[in-house]
Amino acid sequence: MTTPFRVPTVDISAYVGRGTAEERAAAAAAFDEAARTVGFVQVVGHGVPTSVTDAFAAALDEFFLLPLEVKKQYRTPPEVNRGYAPPKTESLSLSLGLAPSNRMHDFFEAFNIGAAVSDHPGLDLPEADYPENVWPAEAAHFRAAVSAYFEEAGRVARTLTTLFGDALGLPEGFFERFTDHSLDVLRMNNYALEPGELELDGDLTGMGEHTDYGIVTVLWADQVAGLQVLGRDGGWHDVMPADGALLINLGDLMARWTNERWMSTLHRVKPPIVDGRVDRRRSAAFFHDGNIDAVIETLPTCLDEGGTAYAPITVGEHIRAKLAGSRAGVANTDAGREAARVLAAAQA
Repeated sequence: MTTPFRVPTVDISAYVGRGTAEERAAAAAAFDEAARTVGFVQVVGHGVPTSVTDAFAAALDEFFLLPLEVKKQYRTPPEVNRGYAPPKTESLSLSLGLAPSNRMHDFFEAFNIGAAVSDHPGLDLPEADYPENVWPAEAAHFRAAVSAYFEEAGRVARTLTTLFGDALGLPEGFFERFTDHSLDVLRMNNYALEPGELELDGDLTGMGEHTDYGIVTVLWADQVAGLQVLGRDGGWHDVMPADGALLINLGDLMARWTNERWMSTLHRVKPPIVDGRVDRRRSAAFFHDGNIDAVIETLPTCLDEGGTAYAPITVGEHIRAKLAGSRAGVANTDAGREAARVLAAAQA
């Protein structure tokens, strides 16, 4: 009998407040089970105030409802992972080396902010990887509301890496040296545009199938259908956040660290079409990717009996290859395991 697909819920309040050792152990064990079997988790007890997420949602509306020509003023070159990305200028499938004819076809618009050189004075970080943010002058409340949510999402991500250390039996503070100047990026997405701006083609791709690139992703999203997760049954399953929950999924770097004990789960967005238009959906993914110079190699406790492991790679090398695919149309040739899972799902 096949077990129905379900995204587990984990309460992390013991890590946010002053939980007992037993409460923390229970939360870590529950997350470990979810990470091994699904790779997506509904996290509650995260402590993000509703006032922050309400203001953040209003800020998304303030920016994305601006005229397209205004938004395009904040477009940056593909190699700069900041600012505005118009519809059909990216293809997430290429981050896996997959996409028909290398076509940039994902139907979503986005705005990115992230960690900048100025956030880490004295470290002499490369500006190409830590570019300064751009902020839309036409959206008066955008910067303050987005910055407040960015701080909260970062706190949740760091709380989770503390939990990860306990779940994996690692020394206290293990992940801190890999994340003290982390390449954190907040990507805000919008899936609906005004009539006439785009021609809706046949098989509409909201966001192509992909794995996330880094350590962990904290996802805020509307309770609207669209997000689909690839299950172990080879099928795509609809997922949306539960009331008050943040969706958490693991990235490729965590899969490398754990030798796929924890899953970097493939997902995509297929926005519903209602009366010839895309039903509106907003989401915001906070990517906690680790330090640009950190070397990621399989944890000794996660080596299999034959010693098989991923080859060591720096965070920078890995992220650049992924972004060259999704944003610049250069297919990633170093994602064989993930691409094979996509192809198997397409045949299922």
